[in-house]
Amino acid sequence: MAKVVVVYHSGYGHTARVAAKVAEGAGAELLAIDAEGNLPEGGWEALAAADAIVFGAPTYMGSYSWQFKKFADASSKVWFTRGWQDKVFGGFTNSASLNGDKAVTLIGLQTLASQHGGIWVSLGLMPANTKAAARTDVNNLGGSVGLLVQSPSDASVEEIPQGDLDTAVAYGARVAKVAALLKA
Repeated sequence: MAKVVVVYHSGYGHTARVAAKVAEGAGAELLAIDAEGNLPEGGWEALAAADAIVFGAPTYMGSYSWQFKKFADASSKVWFTRGWQDKVFGGFTNSASLNGDKAVTLIGLQTLASQHGGIWVSLGLMPANTKAAARTDVNNLGGSVGLLVQSPSDASVEEIPQGDLDTAVAYGARVAKVAALLKA
């Protein structure tokens, strides 16, 4: 079994709920980046011990939050020593809009993983893109690079569409499966 860590920042709780669903699917440890952009004590050690790391961040103004960026910049110390070389990576983002430039955020997460020499895991699910498709369907936002989630700006954490939450669980399971295959 692979050790997976979901490291994420959540400004309003929506991304935290998604992170919990990804962790549920992966059997992963959750590692929250705080409001000041810092990891809790032992966070860097948990990431070093992981076989797979899943990045999660809200999309704000076309990119991930400044708190996640601070974490990403701090990971340059790990980059310099190639500490995450050949780890499995995945990523997800959440925004209020259906598009909301989430692809830009995912590419940023994928680039960060690639800079660390990581192996990126795509979503691996067909999109729900027929006329009969609903927000309760898996991959109803049609992601491929990673997990996309939409939470309307006036929606509570409990109102995240079920299809997005189900997709999060499936994506976590996929990342864990790939990590276990590569670990074997």
